[in-house]
Amino acid sequence: MKSCSKFNLLQINNLNLVYKIDHYKNQSIRDIFINAIRSPISTIFEKENYYHVLKDINLTLNRGERIGVLGINGAGKTSLCRCIVGMITPNSGMISLNGRVRGIFDTSVGVIPELTGRENAALVGSLLFPELSKRQLSEIVEDAIEFSELGEFANVPFSKYSKGMQTRLSLSLVSSISTDLLVLDEVYDGADLYFQQKISKRISKVIKDSGAVIFVSHSLDQIKAVCNRLILLENSKITFDGKVEDGIQLYSKIISKQGLKI
Repeated sequence: MKSCSKFNLLQINNLNLVYKIDHYKNQSIRDIFINAIRSPISTIFEKENYYHVLKDINLTLNRGERIGVLGINGAGKTSLCRCIVGMITPNSGMISLNGRVRGIFDTSVGVIPELTGRENAALVGSLLFPELSKRQLSEIVEDAIEFSELGEFANVPFSKYSKGMQTRLSLSLVSSISTDLLVLDEVYDGADLYFQQKISKRISKVIKDSGAVIFVSHSLDQIKAVCNRLILLENSKITFDGKVEDGIQLYSKIISKQGLKI
């Protein structure tokens, strides 16, 4: 990744991501031998299958913009986010960043189930916020534990937590500090309604304090509340980039045509 100009935080040019698809064939050694005898050319030059996850993606993100990302499952939303934060290397194209980027995906990533909630918070916190001193990290961890309302469960092994409790602690931690570019991918999954309402205010503050935000969600209400711009991914391409309301209307039509529910 290269640094982009001072006028924007993110610049993506002609990004392509392709996955090779390996199909398992339940063949015995006898079957393989017979097929090779019958059709040696097709066996040697058997066509490989590929899936184009992202096609010719071009995107510019300026400071102060909060982009919502909509698309049906498999459209490439998470793959795009992971390319941006450096978790996946695209096959071609360029991603240029101006500042620090932090991505929040599966809130259980980095967790060791045998450790307590407090110990896991310290471990994950050190991965999320490597720039912090030990004292600063300790303060962040204690604040997250208090905010999550886990009480005595903070010292219980993480494996004993319900899905809701795990999400509470993880969201409380990852929403502690702002950054230049914040990437949020379905971060509310697993949280109960009460905590969604509580954490939304905290995340809203982090979003406000961050330079720019990419926000992936299937919730149109969340998109409306957070974002001032929207992109729509369809068939691995960006098919819309503009106003939130216009993008939501287009997305709703696509969902309706496919007989799906929002």
